[in-house]
Amino acid sequence: MDQNSTERTVPVSLSEKPERSVLTARAVAASIAVASAHGIRVEDPHVLHNTYSVRVHLRPAPVVARIGTIAPILRSPIESWWARELCVTEFLAAQGAPVVAPSDLLPPSPHEHDGFMMSFWRYFPPVSDTLPEPAIVGRMLADLHTVLRDYPGELPLLTPLNDIRRGLERLKQVGNILPESDLTLLQETYDRLLPELDNSVGSLQPLHGDSHAFNLIHTSEGLLWNDFEDTCMGSIAWDLINLNNEGISAYPNAPDFGKLEPYHKMRQLHAVVWVYALLPELPNWVEPAKVILDNLRATEIADGKRA
Repeated sequence: MDQNSTERTVPVSLSEKPERSVLTARAVAASIAVASAHGIRVEDPHVLHNTYSVRVHLRPAPVVARIGTIAPILRSPIESWWARELCVTEFLAAQGAPVVAPSDLLPPSPHEHDGFMMSFWRYFPPVSDTLPEPAIVGRMLADLHTVLRDYPGELPLLTPLNDIRRGLERLKQVGNILPESDLTLLQETYDRLLPELDNSVGSLQPLHGDSHAFNLIHTSEGLLWNDFEDTCMGSIAWDLINLNNEGISAYPNAPDFGKLEPYHKMRQLHAVVWVYALLPELPNWVEPAKVILDNLRATEIADGKRA
């Protein structure tokens, strides 16, 4: 998610729920406590984004704190996800890649306070909320992948797929969210798609993991990649599925549609499992989730996978 685009991404109704506001206030207070302990003066914290995590600009400091609130339910321990993100973005920034780098005012590692894990990032004031042209995203992604190939650290294989496994487990444990037939559909779809992904050694490289246009920020320093929480090893197809045809065409030697198709479907499955698994915390997202599930069900029927 774009760290500076609250208006585009946050349903207003979420901030009106009392329990949500209490959680957000605690998260912000925890980030201020950590920042203050490192000598950072915070006078006017401003929440930039608030869904699965809270992002807050610790004004007047040029620092954005991201505090885990809802995401750790499926991504636990969240500090391992964020430690990878910090290491990858530190590497990319050192290579001169256009990324939002970790803040240099605190140690570049996940921090904990009052039960919240958090990370701290440089703040770049946005100069526009216009999404970049798809072709620009495609070319920038190709450049990013080129730099990422030299990343020396270890990364797990397609970590976002863990969300599907954990999400399905949570749906079964919570109950009363989806009927058994839909849970079976989701599990069978996952089991069928997993072997279709190309995980051969020659196809793998470090990825952004969530490389869509909303994760590029317009700043005075140009477009900067943001939000590497999903960074992992995998085929470039996983990153390309967030692009439209124009964006894919701008990516040199992109795989053809046939190779991208199972990744598109897995991404769709990831979205529906993520949203439904976290509906107890974010009930206002039920309508978009229904649309996603209906689309998945219709696709399965059209493909002859389900009656």
